[in-house]
Amino acid sequence: MLKGMHMLKIAVAQFEPDADPSTNLHTLIGMAKDAAGQGAQLLLAPEGSLVRFLDDPSAPTRCAEPLDGPFVAGLRRASADHDITIAAGTFTTDGSNGRVHNTLVVAQGGQLVGAYRKVHLYDAFAFVESDSVAPGDAAPPVVEIAGVAVGFATCYDLRFPELFRVLQAGGAQVLALASAWVAGPLKEEHWLTLLKARAIENTCYTIASDQVGAKSIGRSAAFDPMGLPLLDMGTVDGALAYVTVDPARVAGVREMLPAVSHIRFAVNPRPAEPTPGHPPLGSVAL
Repeated sequence: MLKGMHMLKIAVAQFEPDADPSTNLHTLIGMAKDAAGQGAQLLLAPEGSLVRFLDDPSAPTRCAEPLDGPFVAGLRRASADHDITIAAGTFTTDGSNGRVHNTLVVAQGGQLVGAYRKVHLYDAFAFVESDSVAPGDAAPPVVEIAGVAVGFATCYDLRFPELFRVLQAGGAQVLALASAWVAGPLKEEHWLTLLKARAIENTCYTIASDQVGAKSIGRSAAFDPMGLPLLDMGTVDGALAYVTVDPARVAGVREMLPAVSHIRFAVNPRPAEPTPGHPPLGSVAL
């Protein structure tokens, strides 16, 4: 390990959320306690940890809370009580046109240090997330945890490499994904391939927490900056697994393979919901 660099131990949670938000909060608080007891500094939980929603499209709207509501407040308290950063997906009541936001929150030391509203909505494979969820309009955060820079994203974001390039450019050494990856033909292959690709192209660790159950694949996973697999949780439910990331590994890979310093193009964002009939094109700058 290089002088001045710290290791980061991450607890990856995999579970199927209950239909009751208070039950899920209780689950996460227990996991935070267990993870901290194992020396973890970050607990990464799935997308939509607030409530089971893949089999109940009305759940996000029915159960959404403000950012100062009981679910986030409970995570904040747990982060302070157990001295661990907690990242988990929820649904928040700050959307537009009667919709909610699919929000990834990061609690640290009793404070809310990140709230990312998912920008890429899952309108694919016959699922229409945008019926009840409004897209966010800002890039996700990079948060320092135990001296390591962690960038966060949510589920379908994984299919958009530009977002992860933004996180890498923002200093991320670890790319952390909260997900509810819907099961289906080739979906597991897409999941693992894309996680591995995001690690290799950004020379970062990728760590992903996924829901498990009848509708979601599980397979929470991690890859190192060269794409070597570190974790695959299969379909176990209600479990924690641990990954330790080493910033010196990132630095060493980037010295050997300095691809991120060779980037020549920048891709600019476009509006989340274009005017019908006039879809804007993202601009590319050299």
